[in-house]
Amino acid sequence: MINFYYEIDELELDEKVVSNWIKDIIKSESKKEGELNFIFCNDAYLLKINQDFLNHDTYTDIITFDNSIGNELHSDVFISYERVIDNAVTFDVVEEEELRRVMAHGVLHLCGYKDKSDKEKEVMRKKEDEKLLMFHVEH
Repeated sequence: MINFYYEIDELELDEKVVSNWIKDIIKSESKKEGELNFIFCNDAYLLKINQDFLNHDTYTDIITFDNSIGNELHSDVFISYERVIDNAVTFDVVEEEELRRVMAHGVLHLCGYKDKSDKEKEVMRKKEDEKLLMFHVEH
């Protein structure tokens, strides 16, 4: 089950379309859908989570808590919509596209992809691009 929670007012998603796309990502990686909670918040909210749970004192666009069981994905995925908006400007893309990239990024982490090394980042970016194309083709 894919759930969406909003700690902010400025975001409206077509939850059915986005949920179906996320399900397609999961299937395309030969994983099973468990309970995925996407929590959309602001910078201050996510910074507090970053400080309290990861001991990082930095802003970030996404934090993915992986509670998966075997091949079944379970997670709380926190996304700062403020960071998404800023990143969209930085990368010269529309906000919706950047939001989808960040969401795909979180799901890909759950599927086992990392992004610590340059090689891992390269693979992650290619996978993000692949999953973004799935949104445009399917939905």
